[in-house]
Amino acid sequence: MASDHTETRLWLVRHAPVIGSLGRIYGQDDLEADCSDDKAFAALAGFLPVSPVWVATQLKRTHQTLAAVQRGRGLDPASPLIEQDLVEQHFGDWQGLTYAELDASRDGAYHRFWHAPATERPPNGESFADVVARVEKALLRLTLAHAGNDIVVVAHGGSIRAALAAALDIEPERALGFSVDNLSVTRLDHIEGQSFGAAWRVAFVNRRL
Repeated sequence: MASDHTETRLWLVRHAPVIGSLGRIYGQDDLEADCSDDKAFAALAGFLPVSPVWVATQLKRTHQTLAAVQRGRGLDPASPLIEQDLVEQHFGDWQGLTYAELDASRDGAYHRFWHAPATERPPNGESFADVVARVEKALLRLTLAHAGNDIVVVAHGGSIRAALAAALDIEPERALGFSVDNLSVTRLDHIEGQSFGAAWRVAFVNRRL
């Protein structure tokens, strides 16, 4: 019996740890990634689907991480699709500050999980709620363009949390409570059915290998 629905699986991988942040907020600063843990990349390569659509953002740390995953599978690194709307939050004038400097600039205001509440927009930057809005558009573009496929996206902690907010249709502030570790995998399934329309299913979050 033919299936009456189409499943598109998005495997969201947070990039490897960055090099040179020196304890500062880096947001969309284009820093290098530490891809020296061959064992971790071999495990990640063995866990991810065999023939996916490969996607990265415009920042080099996602490309370096993706290339290390492909090498872990014995493949020559291949150029991914670039999805700019899945990039990390832009923290505007806060980028480059230490956390102590940020606290001082915000009169000591402190957020338990993130740099600021979801609706606060840094000067010359964007709020986390802004990130959720653009990430949702990117997810819909990818699922439309590659329906029925596995899509491996190497992205960022903020954009993966934003994807969870969009998929679960929850307030952006609540999504900041998700842990998203470097080299962890979060999977979202987009299911398009004839009888019920489109729906998201969260298979797992922050899976570490």
